Amino acid sequence: MRITGIRTHVLLDPGFDVGATSSAQDTIVVEIDTDEGVTGIGETDLNAWIARACIEAPGTHTMDRGLRSLLVGRDPADVEAIWDELYVGTCMTGRRGALVHAIGALDMALWDLRGKAEGVPCWGLWGEARGDFLTPYASLQPEVSSFEAYLESMVEWAGRARDLGFTAAKLEATFSGPYAHKGLSGPDEWVVRVAREVRAAAGPDMTLMVDAQYAFDSVERALRVAEEIAEYDIFFLETPLWTDDIDGYARLAAASPVPIAAGEWLSSRHEFRELIDRAAVHVVQPDIGRVGGFTEARRVCDMAAEAGLIVVPHAWKTGISVAAAAHLATVTPHMPFFEFLPAELCESRLRKDLTVDEPAFADGRLGIPARPGLGVELNRTALREFEEAAARVA
Repeated sequence: MRITGIRTHVLLDPGFDVGATSSAQDTIVVEIDTDEGVTGIGETDLNAWIARACIEAPGTHTMDRGLRSLLVGRDPADVEAIWDELYVGTCMTGRRGALVHAIGALDMALWDLRGKAEGVPCWGLWGEARGDFLTPYASLQPEVSSFEAYLESMVEWAGRARDLGFTAAKLEATFSGPYAHKGLSGPDEWVVRVAREVRAAAGPDMTLMVDAQYAFDSVERALRVAEEIAEYDIFFLETPLWTDDIDGYARLAAASPVPIAAGEWLSSRHEFRELIDRAAVHVVQPDIGRVGGFTEARRVCDMAAEAGLIVVPHAWKTGISVAAAAHLATVTPHMPFFEFLPAELCESRLRKDLTVDEPAFADGRLGIPARPGLGVELNRTALREFEEAAARVA
């Protein structure tokens, strides 16, 4: 089998809101075609136009190749070796950031392709299933512009998530810093109030997580919030500090009564190495696309296991990323939950309409993926609509 071409689809939700801090509003989907008619799909969480450039740009010398030129003509079977070649062959542009994120979409598509070619789900290429079902958590971020409306929506959504069968939910509670959603700014007490009121409404049995999204400008401030929300039995506090502040994370992790989680922005296992070696987190959170795809995400999971840490991956995108997280979770015993953006509890049409044949969710559980490859297919009608919407703003 040989790779004959790579198609890139830049997609945009026609109802996107530039004031919303949500990367679920756009995506890039890649399709890798072969001479045997098998096609693999993948995506990554990155500005879709930049991702396309990383893939389609030509290269002029051996250490700065174009990703597409490195892949066309290759046998797609040895995915790990291809990952290493893509990483080295683009190192003068890449090594971190957007280029590695773009490799992530291609790597995901290569594993999907290989699974389809061999007639097994992606996880079946890596090992044995760790159980009979998976446990996703509902990721909740109401898109409103006042705190009272936000709090009301969050409490309602948490209740709906519980009614849908979810046993865990994450509350995106960001009221300061660069991620302040839809310009909603306020005191740190708002974070505490969200945790308190959702816990009261959800009851004692639901696992709750809080995502501060880089809100706090000091360890002391983050620690105060962690101490105040601890009484509400919070499973982890996600990204309380800026992602580059490893010293701060190490200090916070050593003192916080709530486990600290981070890693969604990191690209490659090399960035995770310092986070893990410095004992800067309790929960490791690779985003499968951003970290470099399944190949690199599995390497990060192995590093976390060696350090005795749990993994709860980031997956804020479309049904492709949801399926990817499910495959990784199937063979990762130290992954108690993974992020699940419920189509019923989000605004993004990309999440609602782009894919079909997602793993079935019922009674708080997700079935083990059984179809070959990723097991999801693209809704071609929706794909064309979202491509047209992206073309209008380019």
